[in-house]
Amino acid sequence: MVKSSYNIVGVMSGTSLDGIDLAYITFKFDNTWTFKIHNAETIPYTEYWKLKLSTLVKVDLETLKLIDQDYTTYLAEIINNFLRKYQLNQIDAICSHGHTALHQPAANFTYQIGNLSSLAKLINNTVVCDFRIQDVKLNGQGAPLVPIGDRLLFSQYDYCINLGGFANISSEIGETRIAYDICPVNIVMNPYANKLGYDYDKGGCIARSGTIDQNLLNSLNALEFYLEEPPKSLGLEWVDLHMFPILETANISEANILRTFIEHIAIQIAKAFTSNSKVLFTGGGTFNDFLIERIKAQKEFELVRPSKEIIDYKEALIFGLLGVLKLRGEVNCLASVTGADIDHSSGVIFYP
Repeated sequence: MVKSSYNIVGVMSGTSLDGIDLAYITFKFDNTWTFKIHNAETIPYTEYWKLKLSTLVKVDLETLKLIDQDYTTYLAEIINNFLRKYQLNQIDAICSHGHTALHQPAANFTYQIGNLSSLAKLINNTVVCDFRIQDVKLNGQGAPLVPIGDRLLFSQYDYCINLGGFANISSEIGETRIAYDICPVNIVMNPYANKLGYDYDKGGCIARSGTIDQNLLNSLNALEFYLEEPPKSLGLEWVDLHMFPILETANISEANILRTFIEHIAIQIAKAFTSNSKVLFTGGGTFNDFLIERIKAQKEFELVRPSKEIIDYKEALIFGLLGVLKLRGEVNCLASVTGADIDHSSGVIFYP
């Protein structure tokens, strides 16, 4: 039965390896969708899982399947703890992204761990998950998937930009939603902060202390990806192959790499939207004050930073919505965004 109100837990793990985001949300539909985030938190990854997840692209498929089983069990523990902590007994579904292990849409292949059917049994709840694989089978990029949520929940903004492991953007051009990955962000910056003994460059303070290396900046801006037309998406494999080699041969300090890279991000992001537009920024990178300063320095526009819970949990929120749309049999994946053959209702539903 199609309902007008859904109690959902959205679960998201991003490429920046900050941890697992969980958000308990009520979605209501009355001609338009509204939402309320009741409880939300991020469970940081243990050092074991941070290391394991950072090397997934280097293991063979059989090993990856074993890791998938272990990760699914680990994810179930995290979700069960969240359900107990907030005494959530009346949940319509757990809507989980899982964690991207391999993403090779050009080869019609993507693999997110943590999306096994056993998850539903381990948490004794309906699970909606594995949102990317169907889109890739339909010749899409399998990403980005958030833009349907931008259309249904954040339509008052000209552009929605998320600054996570990667920066991605979505906007409405006429009647068509357009979205794509812009460039890497935290997936590159965090490892250089790690080399200096920090989890991340808080507020961009390390980058602010550095100087721009113009040769490195030119090399980064010249990468072929930036000339491609959307739909297009990025993954860790691309960063390992095309970006880290350039950074590692620059032979400059970590502070100068971070300073140069922030300038690179700012330039690429500012190119993605028009002047004098209203732009919503979310994701962990939104707290990097220096990065935000450098983006604002590139172009005249209205930058909107919403509440902290939306900045932190927008992806968990929207994957919750994707799950609701799947339960309703409604479109949650846009061909205009991913390049798939058709709009479709993506994801898999598992029952306990």
